[in-house]
Amino acid sequence: MNILMFSWEYPPVSYGGLARHVQDLSEALVNMGHNVYIITQGDHNIPEEEVINGVKVYRTSPVQISANNFIDNILHLNFQLVEKGIYLVNRIGHIDLIHGHDWLVFWSTRVLKHALIKPLIYTIHATEFGRNQGIYNDMQRYINDLEWYATFEAWRVIVCSQYMEREVKNLFQLPDDKVVKIPNGVNEENYRAEYSDIFRKKYTSPDEKMVFYVGRIVREKGIQVLIQAIPKILSSEPQTKFVIAGKGPYLDNLKAQADYLGIANRIYFTGFVSDETRNKLYRVADVAVFPSLYEPFGIVALEAMVTRTPVVVSEVGGLAEFVQDRKNGLTVGANDPHGLAEAILYLLKNPEEAKKIADRGYRMVRDKFSWNQIALETLQVYKQVLDEYQESNWNKGEGITNMNIDEESLIYRYLMKKKYS
Repeated sequence: MNILMFSWEYPPVSYGGLARHVQDLSEALVNMGHNVYIITQGDHNIPEEEVINGVKVYRTSPVQISANNFIDNILHLNFQLVEKGIYLVNRIGHIDLIHGHDWLVFWSTRVLKHALIKPLIYTIHATEFGRNQGIYNDMQRYINDLEWYATFEAWRVIVCSQYMEREVKNLFQLPDDKVVKIPNGVNEENYRAEYSDIFRKKYTSPDEKMVFYVGRIVREKGIQVLIQAIPKILSSEPQTKFVIAGKGPYLDNLKAQADYLGIANRIYFTGFVSDETRNKLYRVADVAVFPSLYEPFGIVALEAMVTRTPVVVSEVGGLAEFVQDRKNGLTVGANDPHGLAEAILYLLKNPEEAKKIADRGYRMVRDKFSWNQIALETLQVYKQVLDEYQESNWNKGEGITNMNIDEESLIYRYLMKKKYS
């Protein structure tokens, strides 16, 4: 099978869990004998074409023109993605289907779907409504509309959890048989690291315990809740250091909050860290904490578990579906600094129990979240879609001009309703 996959990020260009998801899924599909072609954005000093672990990666050239705003920049990127897609299809001659990931690549996937008359599968990793707990401005409304449009154009919509399945069905009014739940996973081989006292001393003193967070620095990840919990933790365990790794627009707010609470000297904001550094930090941390307010799945919790690091997570979204309190991790209510502090302190004060919890978490990830199994489930979706596609009349149409007036009217009515509601 020739699979054309679109993602706005792919390692080494990585902003969050989406890049790792697309990489691990693609490599697992390749290992099963399929051809996966990734169309993604490029960056300086990265080859525009290369093969990484069998996956054929095609990257756009860096945009030379400054856009007026973020949305315009994404439109520019989609023009480039279409250009790369046409170049690739002309080169290889045939693809079986298109698989898009999140709204940022929607326009390019839609154009190629209709131009090539090939079925489109879409994975919705998160929604704008969920990230913001509502839609409050024009940009959010535009992104929300594109997410709906992507689910409208898709033959199947893949989501990562029961929580997201309910969200997209309710938010975009999707029929039950259009949405398929396939979880995220982790590849244990990508997270191996040896314990190193020398490395640990870069972040903490020998007598300090380490609490670790890694991920995007955005409000919905709840890092501000962790900072609110720190004074209570320090009152009981004063020799604790908090290492917060990642980048994002909320960083200055968090630093100001830490200064206000007088705990800035107990927090190490590392900025972006490489995969190798991330793995070593997991290995030397006493606790990994993910206090999300909104979390469609929570792949970072799986990462911590596969490194045998005990985790504390908010009982929200996908996290609530695989982290069981006091069994393979600790769970607390969302936006509860007191409860978060109590859970972290429990693991810091009970290292033997923390180790047992971490071991159970490791076994759960190893047994239930294999990328081979996830790739098999994804292939099943591909095959069902291709069977339906072969039986349909659409594959005999004329591409992008084949959209009928009913579909156009439906889209117009939906967008107008969203605009003025």
